[in-house]
Amino acid sequence: MNVTTDLDIWILILGASPVVKGVMALLAVVSFMSWLFIFSKWFTIRRARRQTENFEREFWGGNDLNLLYQGAVNNRHTIGSQERIFESGFREFAKLRNQRTDPGSMVDGARRAMRATFQREMDNLERRLSFLATTGSVSPYVGLFGTVWGIMHAFRSLANVQQATLAQVAPGIAEALVATALGLFAAIPAVVAYNRYAHDIDRLSIRFESFMEEFSNILHRLAVK
Repeated sequence: MNVTTDLDIWILILGASPVVKGVMALLAVVSFMSWLFIFSKWFTIRRARRQTENFEREFWGGNDLNLLYQGAVNNRHTIGSQERIFESGFREFAKLRNQRTDPGSMVDGARRAMRATFQREMDNLERRLSFLATTGSVSPYVGLFGTVWGIMHAFRSLANVQQATLAQVAPGIAEALVATALGLFAAIPAVVAYNRYAHDIDRLSIRFESFMEEFSNILHRLAVK
């Protein structure tokens, strides 16, 4: 037996037991989906950050609120999260103002509308983060299960052998360890991406909440005029 040839990665995968092959296939699919979500979420957060910066530049640049609101309404499908929060709050404020509601109720209504939109936008930003968290925490154990099963299978195959040698044991153990390696390969990028994206989303959440408070103060001043 040529141990070097038998320890080739593809030969190990093809020669693994059906259960270990199933574990490897599952981890490969999970890893592929994880990388897909990692890149997708990276583009989403990057776009959200850019849209937030552009809107803040326009908002604090002294532009008329009515013009900003009209622009948000006309481009509702392309605007960012913070602009959607602004649009919902200003729309509710304008509606209550036309009804000649008292200033406190106008601001409270606008704040509730912004809070509801804020929750929807945060749900969209956090979508699929739970998959990355689950992948990062579960994949090593799935790989470990494949490894344990593969080692059990390797030792069972030696039950009728009078004297086991390294050449007989090594391929079975090596193919089992491939499952652990695949589990770590799926888990490590998912954990790193989850921690990074959770931090970025928290930062965006703080910016959105700060904007809602500052915008509420502006609306209060408009309401008492």
